[in-house]
Amino acid sequence: MPQGQAANPMLNMLPLVLIFVIFYFLLIRPQKQKEKEHQKMMANLNKNDDVVTSGGIHGTIVNVKDKTVVLRVDENVKLEFEKSCIVFVAKSQAGSEKAS
Repeated sequence: MPQGQAANPMLNMLPLVLIFVIFYFLLIRPQKQKEKEHQKMMANLNKNDDVVTSGGIHGTIVNVKDKTVVLRVDENVKLEFEKSCIVFVAKSQAGSEKAS
């Protein structure tokens, strides 16, 4: 058996594959699940839901359009936001109606 014989190339790739698997389960998979939950939340936005935008603006949904929502942030103040800017539904009217 020669002394200069190289190790199996597949054994050299094993640490790289293990690192990729660890990154997938720690970073990629949770991010995809979070994205899925956000898409579901955006699809379920309804009139009179209290929401918070990515800019920190709190408001109540007055109108839901295809890609945007109109929020009432104060008396006679309405702003239009992209649905993707809604990050949190503080209080859903649909949930409180079911409880009644």
